[in-house]
Amino acid sequence: MVRKLFASIREYKKPGLMAPLYVIIESILEILIPTLMALLIDNGIAKSNMNEVLRVGIVLVVFSLFALFFGVRAGTNAAVAASGFARNLRKDMFYNVQTFSFSNIDKFSTSSIITRLTTDVTNVQMAYQMVIRLAVRSPFMIIFAMIFSFRIDSSMSMIFLGAIPVLGIGLWFIMSSVHPIFAKVFGYYDLLNSAVEENLHGMRVVKSYNREKFEEKKFTGISQLIFQGFTRAGKRLSFVAPLMQICLYTSMLLLSWFGAKEIIASGNNAAIGLSTGELASMITYAMQILMSLMMLSMVVVMITISRASIERIAALLSENSDLTNPENPVCEVPDGSVVFDHVTFSYSRTADKPVLDDVSVAIAAGQVVGIIGGTGSSKSSFVQLIPRLYDVISGSVRVGGVDVRDYEVDVLRNQVAMVLQKNVLFSGTIKENLRWGNENATDDEMRHAAQLAQADEFISGFPDGYDTYIEQGGSNVSGGQRQRLCIARALLKNPKVLILDDSTSAVDMATDSKIREAMRTHIPGTTKIIIAQRVASVQDADMIIVLDDGRISAVGTHEQLLESSSIYCEVYHSQTKGSILHE
Repeated sequence: MVRKLFASIREYKKPGLMAPLYVIIESILEILIPTLMALLIDNGIAKSNMNEVLRVGIVLVVFSLFALFFGVRAGTNAAVAASGFARNLRKDMFYNVQTFSFSNIDKFSTSSIITRLTTDVTNVQMAYQMVIRLAVRSPFMIIFAMIFSFRIDSSMSMIFLGAIPVLGIGLWFIMSSVHPIFAKVFGYYDLLNSAVEENLHGMRVVKSYNREKFEEKKFTGISQLIFQGFTRAGKRLSFVAPLMQICLYTSMLLLSWFGAKEIIASGNNAAIGLSTGELASMITYAMQILMSLMMLSMVVVMITISRASIERIAALLSENSDLTNPENPVCEVPDGSVVFDHVTFSYSRTADKPVLDDVSVAIAAGQVVGIIGGTGSSKSSFVQLIPRLYDVISGSVRVGGVDVRDYEVDVLRNQVAMVLQKNVLFSGTIKENLRWGNENATDDEMRHAAQLAQADEFISGFPDGYDTYIEQGGSNVSGGQRQRLCIARALLKNPKVLILDDSTSAVDMATDSKIREAMRTHIPGTTKIIIAQRVASVQDADMIIVLDDGRISAVGTHEQLLESSSIYCEVYHSQTKGSILHE
């Protein structure tokens, strides 16, 4: 799991390795300083030897300056390594998300992905920065401070040696109780991001129904869960500092007490006992050891916080696309013919009932095909198999006579344009949005596609025309305009198969008719598959497929279905009757 994350370090390996190296050099210098202090006290101050005071003092200053230099270098390299690691990690996660099939995307909510890319990566970044500094420094300082203190007086060293297991066991109990809390809290972050995203997307609906108070209550409720989680964790972590202080001050008190007694007994003679300088050195080493333990506890706290984040990031990075290219993919789509051969499909292989069950139908290249059916009849699922947004469970879908699984995915999708049920536009100009269909499209090509989609007229009515800025999600254009821009974008691909998934529902009947007529006239070689709720949108099609509960109920022309399909006949009469009554 951790190895998968560390693969994102890449070009930042050098600063990531240099930071611990600088930390070790800094630690060595700091370890030597108490010994020098002992020499300064015993051989200089105690004997009133100013030459010794000056000599050792200069060495102390030099060591301190070098320790400062290497400390700064360690901090700089750690910051660069951690920031670069976080950048690469975000990039790797985002790139992996781009490879996801629809079934992969279904496993993660949008808010969850956002949280993993932001909050979780920040937690891991902070933990990594602390690890390459403090997690290296603390054990090193503890080990060498222990060695130096044992060289001075092994019996006195046992005092703070006894404090280490007390502190270690206490920290283990605290940290093990905190991790489950943080795991829950980061799940609440997903809910919080989801609530904010939903509110911002539906702001107009919230305002129109005066539901601001309800939204505030929902947001406050989730925020309260996060607050309670952090408060619970904080209460438990608050025991770390007192535990540390108890161990530190108890050790110092015992060292001072027994050290003073030994100094008095030996007459401050280092040869037969403990000197004042050595006691000062021992106290400093005790502080270094216990402070290093405290810093190590901070690292453990950060690792505890980031552990849940690491698991969530690893889950996203480990998610491999269900759709892969074959070893020798077909790189050209011959034509726009589409064949469903005994296709069974489900979003989950463990589902009790398939979404599509034993579906077989053949569509010739260039045909106009309508698909109609009630809500939940799997119309969208049917067409999503054509560009291989999902893979079938059994049977096959063939485009141009070739199984869609044998194509290179990019080649297939470049020749199968699909206007989804949910019309999505991106922030940018109209030109930039249209060029999603063909990034090299000329102004004339964009205008022609817009004319076929009946969008050129309203685009030309904007002050900036095709340079008009579209807000995120197309919030500054109407639903019908959004649909027509999406159709124009799809037409720019010049596809062999064009799928319109209820993509004219927001335009009036006259405009809908003009769009269909323009496509029939100007792109006759393109297979056009139209999902519609209105019979009028498909009644002129060469073939109409009636879907019912995941099965093909009937296939035929408008006239044939009026005679043979009770479902189609019922839909037709309900809509025509409504039109007559309205008139």
